[in-house]
Amino acid sequence: MSRLAAIAACCALLVAPSAVAANLVSDNGGADKRGSVVPPKSWAGAQIRLVVARGLMARSVSSFRPNDILTRGELATLVSGLTGEPTVPPADPSAAVTVTQLDTSLVKALQLSDAAATFLSSAREAGLSVPGRFGTETVARLLGLRTNHPAKDDDLELLPADPVTRAETAYSVAAILRFRGWEKQYAEDAAATFTLPQLGSWQKRVLNTAVRFVGYPYVWAGTSEHSETPAGVRARGGFDCSGFVWRVYKLQSYSGGGALNTTIKGRTTYQMSGEVPGSKRIRFAKLAPGDVVFFGSAGTRSKPSQVGHTGIYLGSGWVIHSSGQGVAVTPLSGWYRQSFAWARRPLLEAGLVSGP
Repeated sequence: MSRLAAIAACCALLVAPSAVAANLVSDNGGADKRGSVVPPKSWAGAQIRLVVARGLMARSVSSFRPNDILTRGELATLVSGLTGEPTVPPADPSAAVTVTQLDTSLVKALQLSDAAATFLSSAREAGLSVPGRFGTETVARLLGLRTNHPAKDDDLELLPADPVTRAETAYSVAAILRFRGWEKQYAEDAAATFTLPQLGSWQKRVLNTAVRFVGYPYVWAGTSEHSETPAGVRARGGFDCSGFVWRVYKLQSYSGGGALNTTIKGRTTYQMSGEVPGSKRIRFAKLAPGDVVFFGSAGTRSKPSQVGHTGIYLGSGWVIHSSGQGVAVTPLSGWYRQSFAWARRPLLEAGLVSGP
């Protein structure tokens, strides 16, 4: 239940990277009445203290600069400190590092690039048009390297191509420093099981829409990859769990899709899950790619009012959903298997695939 509890809300806003940088480098402390430098407060204070204590990113907490954008030169120094190996100096050490570039570098530092490549190649072998970041973002999020900010701070949520702040970097590095030893094997084993089935044409079309958003943040009430303010907080783009399903099935226009974007009518998990009668609910053993899966506090005995999470089934025991790690690919094991309530099949409801 802990992962779902981490899900807080959704909201977002797409801004050019340069504009993001300008907006984020705005609060780097000041001076007190005696003229002493006062370090800025940061949501990542605990992570910053841990990283600095390990001799990474800054000599002291007061000199950390949490709201500055991470540069390529700083990333190279950080990776060298994490791995104990020298790194090739970047051609432009002052250039900004994006979220995707940070995750790629950390996955490589953890020697998990092969696992990331397996995720990427397996998805493409199944016929999906996944973005190049698919593998590294899948690994990074399986390892918990990202965070979900509270709804009131959804303006801090970053898109994959946005410049990443030093505070966000500290969060990721602190997560690595707290590893207990099983994490690398877990990611490698997960990649080895990621083999998707052959997909039908409509399954591909729907899932291609879904996978293009891997790496987008979780934001309260978010339904778009573009700028919106659904809950009063300006954000760059992102989705909550039902907002992600809504984006894929309701807002996407599919040529020849007929009634597909009218099958789901309610915006919330409660509404989506309750729109299909018990006789048409899909059991776990009958799941097919493209099915909308629901998770409830009472598992298969849940009522729609107890359904608190949703996603889209990829196949072979994997789901794509928006959770505390943003839009991510996750195995249906542990909490997800125990809390699985039922699924519905919008492609069948729209008459685009045959039943059952």
